[in-house]
Amino acid sequence: MTHAPIALFCYNRPEHLARTLDALEANPEFARSKVYAFCEGPKDEAEQPQVDAVRALLRRRAGKMDLELVERGENLGLRASIVDGVTRVCREHGRAIVVEDDIVASPVFLNSMNAALNRYEDTPEVMHVSGYFLPVDPAGLPESFFYRPTSCWGWATWRESWQHLDLDAAGLLARLQGEAGERFDLDGAYDFRAHLRLNLEGRMFTWAIFWYASVFLRGGFCLHPRISLTRNIGHDGGGSNCRPTTSFLGEMGGAPVSAFPDVLQEEPLALARAREFYLNNKGRV
Repeated sequence: MTHAPIALFCYNRPEHLARTLDALEANPEFARSKVYAFCEGPKDEAEQPQVDAVRALLRRRAGKMDLELVERGENLGLRASIVDGVTRVCREHGRAIVVEDDIVASPVFLNSMNAALNRYEDTPEVMHVSGYFLPVDPAGLPESFFYRPTSCWGWATWRESWQHLDLDAAGLLARLQGEAGERFDLDGAYDFRAHLRLNLEGRMFTWAIFWYASVFLRGGFCLHPRISLTRNIGHDGGGSNCRPTTSFLGEMGGAPVSAFPDVLQEEPLALARAREFYLNNKGRV
């Protein structure tokens, strides 16, 4: 199996990062995976000790991984940091597995992500591989399936797909009108377009909504697991881009994903369960 490099994004939460690294190290493939750790610089002097603690932690763990540490001298912001880092890794290696410093992965996460990357590397319609799916009833769902939105909580892509990332919020919104916009919002279940509007207005500074819109507007497919292989531990009030909530927490899978769909079509049951999740959690997610 080809082992994709890991793009690991870190900032100022050493306790979260330690849990992320512990989980990745429990994956047998981790020792054979190149790791690029992109470390954001502080926004101000008060953040410097936490930023330094993150970098010191990575240096202490360097003996357990093939690590390239990228210590940024300035604070680019999450969007610019992700775009720059993923672009670099994809350019140099053709693919990347992306993990932020508040993601805890299952011991089979890397196996499953690499298997999917290898399975669909010559299928350009598949643009995104997710390690996360919403905490919905898994009964009746296949082991893996295609579902409309991307997910940024442990994911992967290829250079050929990532080159289509579009960061023009106004242009994306102009194309997401009428029926296309309704489908983008899961047929009215959740207002994803609001994230683009808030970014356009300068009231939000995120990146994942741009990637979802870029994939969606190209008709791309996003692979998801029936049971999540990751858990986001950043919804504890300590992050810059996540508000506190427990709605996204669910079971985490312990068996690698080995069955992949051959037919390129969205799984209707997954869509129905996702719509139900968002409708039942209005105001909480």
